[in-house]
Amino acid sequence: MGFLNELVKAKKRKKKWAVLTAYDAPTAEILEKAGIDWILVGDSLGMVVLGYPSTADVTMDEMIHHCKAVRRGAPHAFVIGDMPLKGVEQGPRQALLSAQRFLHEGRCDAVKIEWNNSALEIVNRLIAEGVPVMGHLGLTPQTAAATGGYRVQARDAASALETLRRAKALEAGGVFALILECVPAAVAREITKSLKIPVIGIGAGPTCDGQVLVLHDLAGLFSKFTPRFAKRYCEAGRLIQTAVQRYAAEARSGKFPRAKHSFKIDKEELRVFKGGLHGG
Repeated sequence: MGFLNELVKAKKRKKKWAVLTAYDAPTAEILEKAGIDWILVGDSLGMVVLGYPSTADVTMDEMIHHCKAVRRGAPHAFVIGDMPLKGVEQGPRQALLSAQRFLHEGRCDAVKIEWNNSALEIVNRLIAEGVPVMGHLGLTPQTAAATGGYRVQARDAASALETLRRAKALEAGGVFALILECVPAAVAREITKSLKIPVIGIGAGPTCDGQVLVLHDLAGLFSKFTPRFAKRYCEAGRLIQTAVQRYAAEARSGKFPRAKHSFKIDKEELRVFKGGLHGG
């Protein structure tokens, strides 16, 4: 409870949290050096790294594999493992086993769970077993296909009030923070004001306690589509493509590699080597 109390105190001091996703060691190292507050190993890796059509295809083994890589790259960061649909769909018992894998195998500090019909029961089970849990409301990509697609949530009074009710229920259940995705800014503002725990927004306006983005959206590394809520801070994909094209041209023309990219052998050793080429 000490960690939760510190977060509540930080929120009261108007702290803003900066959260980003990472899926591999080099990226995680960059994020840790840049001072990102929390690193989320999101199941978004299914789409932006593994090429799946949705996050629902991601397996537990794949999530653990990437969490381990992130921890190697960011040994001191606060890392949150995203519980995939395949790790929770059978209910609280399966979810607990999945969460324990995140903490022990993946070396995560906490797990995140998207809202579903069993979410409260799962949260209660996990927290009773000492697992720190972050909640996720609004647009929930794991079940989006079955609930109307990828669209803004809580756009009418009834659904906005239901989102608030769920948020308060998750807070009462003991989650240390909440992600609110694709919710009107005015609704997100009221939910943020109503909770003691930090609310981290993604497509939920500027008044949340913090923001989270998918790194590949931020850096221009995912080109299939750009969510409206994502801001591209650079076009790393284009830079890499240009670099690859330059490399290919130089490799084909013989311009690369040059002497400075090569290694030498002692002249006498080279003479002996050449003398033995045809000696069997």
